[in-house]
Amino acid sequence: MTIHCDVPLLGFCAFSGTGKTTLLTKLIPLLRAEGLRLGVIKHAHHSFDIDQPGKDSRRLRESGAEQMLIASRHRMAFIRECKGPEREPRLAELLHCVDTGALDLVLVEGFKREPIPKIELHRPSLGKPLIHAADRHVIAIASDAPLMPLRDLPVLALNRPELILDFVLRWMAAARPVARAG
Repeated sequence: MTIHCDVPLLGFCAFSGTGKTTLLTKLIPLLRAEGLRLGVIKHAHHSFDIDQPGKDSRRLRESGAEQMLIASRHRMAFIRECKGPEREPRLAELLHCVDTGALDLVLVEGFKREPIPKIELHRPSLGKPLIHAADRHVIAIASDAPLMPLRDLPVLALNRPELILDFVLRWMAAARPVARAG
């Protein structure tokens, strides 16, 4: 199955505790400094709440609203209660919620089984196996220690987000379709 997105879609996959969010919080400002408009889709393995107890949005949702949109001139948030099948949402379903017309790049944290280009984060000290061996969608590995990948992939320095930025920018340039003169 191919996931369609109108802008480049790049995942960051790793086992929990490897530092996906930490890397993205360093990489996002670098991408923004390059003038890129970014969207992020993050997978959570647990129940979570973004509205606080006692706030109107929470009270309305808890009173039975299955969908809740709260908006101001500064931001909007949409909450939809997911009842029914006990399965995780698929990335393709979530992409419909993102306004890709206002973005240059969508970064995806988690969703390591989805068929999208992704950078694997790996810390050998954690003792976890490499993901790229079983995932042909991994296009690079970011590691905090020397590493010999199981297949021919670039190895990036996990603690050097500026080098990961360079890789992402080169990947985006290569991924853009070439306009044909006509």
